[in-house]
Amino acid sequence: MKPLFHTQLVNGTRGDPALYIDFQFRRRALMFDLGDVSRLEPRRILRLSDVFVSHAHMDHFMGLDRLVRLMLGRGKHLRLYGPPGFIDRVRHRLHGYTWNLVRNYAEPFIVEALEQDADGGLRRSLFHAREAFRQEDRPAPSMPPGTLLDEEEFRVRAVPIDHHIPCLAFALEEKAHLNVWKNRLEDMGLPTGPWLNHLKHLVRRGAPDDTPVEIAWHDRAGEHRVVHALGRLRQEVLQEVRGRKLVYVVDAAFHEANRRRIVELAREADLFYVEAPFLNESAERASDTAHLTAAQAGLLAREAGVKRVIPFHFSARHTGDEARIRAQVMAAFRERPAG
Repeated sequence: MKPLFHTQLVNGTRGDPALYIDFQFRRRALMFDLGDVSRLEPRRILRLSDVFVSHAHMDHFMGLDRLVRLMLGRGKHLRLYGPPGFIDRVRHRLHGYTWNLVRNYAEPFIVEALEQDADGGLRRSLFHAREAFRQEDRPAPSMPPGTLLDEEEFRVRAVPIDHHIPCLAFALEEKAHLNVWKNRLEDMGLPTGPWLNHLKHLVRRGAPDDTPVEIAWHDRAGEHRVVHALGRLRQEVLQEVRGRKLVYVVDAAFHEANRRRIVELAREADLFYVEAPFLNESAERASDTAHLTAAQAGLLAREAGVKRVIPFHFSARHTGDEARIRAQVMAAFRERPAG
């Protein structure tokens, strides 16, 4: 099964949080958090369509200026997502500059900001570059509570967590991969072709099993046209395989409410990116700053039953101790005492 996306911590484990998610075989990328992105090449920044910001501390949000600068005049539409109060923060960032020359750009540029409220609902505003980023409030898309983005192949969900301010943790979930049994196609006398993409589209959007699917093709014997019910084709020629799940958690106090929400969000994740700023010996400092220790990060990963845990966002005070942090995370994840 080919993965839908590849991931990269833009600044490694110790720099500003920014997880770049590159989609395979298409010119598109997402990102979780928006710290310093100066290491990202312009061509990669220009692939970004959606950026999910956990909260507006500088090390999670300062990269917005670089995105805006590169996307101006290129016909881009950038969607940003964040916690309560996020739209106002986007507006203030954009209005901190003078935009008297933006009408000279041939191509428009729109920044769309969406914020999730405490109940999981969304607010939405658009900022148009040609109008000096004047704010235009719009109705938010209709989504289930906690869902930020829902497309045919994947969705992004968020839950609120406490960092002494509202913060969001994110899950990127691939929807089921639909593989074609070519030998069963042959048994049914059916060809491969574009109709299979249409079949997958119907399955992904939940069309009824009695939906007719018309299949037309041409071969040496002439023109052919048959109609089968979606339910039969789904059962006979498609194999549904669970998609991958990626979860991203930063800046979280370790208490019971956060623990429950994070574990539920990360349940059986394939990739669990979780902050581990502090060694276990610095638990008091972690508590005072509403962060996790290495052991707490590993415990959350174990309780969620994730397949792989990737600790990051290491504190500068532990420079040189990265291997010890990883060891403490993995000891808690595997239920071994830290050495």
